[in-house]
Amino acid sequence: MTDRRLRLVVLGLSLSSSWGNGHATTYRALLKAFAARGHAVTFLERDVPWYAAHRDLPDPDFCRLILYSDLAELQAHSAAIREADAVIVGSYVPDGIAVGNRALAWSRGVRAFYDIDTPVTLAGLEAGACAYLGRAQIRDYDLYLSFTGGPTLERLERAYGSPAARALYCSVDPLAYPALERPPAYDLSYLGTYSPDRQPTLERLLIEPARRAPELRFAVAGPQYPAGIDWPDNVTRIDHLPPDAHPEFYAASRYTLNVTRADMIAAGWSPSVRLFEAASIGTPLLSDGWDGLDAILAPGREILLPETPEAVLAILRDMPEAERRRIGRAAREIVLARHSAVHRAEELESYLREAAARRRDGAAAPGRDLEVI
Repeated sequence: MTDRRLRLVVLGLSLSSSWGNGHATTYRALLKAFAARGHAVTFLERDVPWYAAHRDLPDPDFCRLILYSDLAELQAHSAAIREADAVIVGSYVPDGIAVGNRALAWSRGVRAFYDIDTPVTLAGLEAGACAYLGRAQIRDYDLYLSFTGGPTLERLERAYGSPAARALYCSVDPLAYPALERPPAYDLSYLGTYSPDRQPTLERLLIEPARRAPELRFAVAGPQYPAGIDWPDNVTRIDHLPPDAHPEFYAASRYTLNVTRADMIAAGWSPSVRLFEAASIGTPLLSDGWDGLDAILAPGREILLPETPEAVLAILRDMPEAERRRIGRAAREIVLARHSAVHRAEELESYLREAAARRRDGAAAPGRDLEVI
């Protein structure tokens, strides 16, 4: 694998539908930029009814999208995997362990696992309850691409035997998320699928401030929220917002909120895609805090970290408009300089080429004889 055009096959959760998952937007930005570097990409996606009913990218123009119904049908695409320079299996793929075994057995190129849920994955492995990755598979993948950086990378190599663990954070396509200014519809918004471990933070940093400030306007966009949540009258609920509506949503928000899952707070170094998308628009961010956040955006200068409803309301009511705009501009500058999809595609290519070089040099861990059933 020299500097020539690469043939990449990705087996991921979803590219065609962003409904209820953050994987689709991550894959879209990354693979579009990767293809723009001259590479050929094929994406294999399990055809499941909940995504089939909500497809917002059924025919991408930057890669070949193939839907397969089950493991038996995946067999029809073994030649594409075998002939590829690299194959990537993603987290949360249905029957992911079996899919991974097939990819590992069929592939002659670099075999990589892309974990967009690393802390959740490792917690599941420790509990013996991870349905999409087997602990023993980690050493067979030449490369572990991780949504989480920092100390987790060393843990993946030392404790789990990964030959090479590398951070591959989410990113943003600046063309899809340009700087926008719109009349404010909301003082504070949040965009994210319901998660029980995020809900207490959403309650503290958005719902309770909304209760205390009926004169302010709030919004929560995302599916799967239980019917029993007591939403204040000044909170607009949007059940699903497709990616092409995200920019206008952020632009219409004076501030937007980032809330992190508990496993990712514990691991640190796990920036959500919403950080990059909102910052690219120029919307200032409020967030919970975790280790490694300051390596992405500087607290107080490029992102705000209120811990209480009172602190949120002080920002919404008292921060001068010039300071609000300055924070939004500062975050945008950092994201465009370090966290665009172009940067991630460059990183992915370099990681794949490094892994190929290790295989040529005989340094890659030997693969197992995998039973494919």
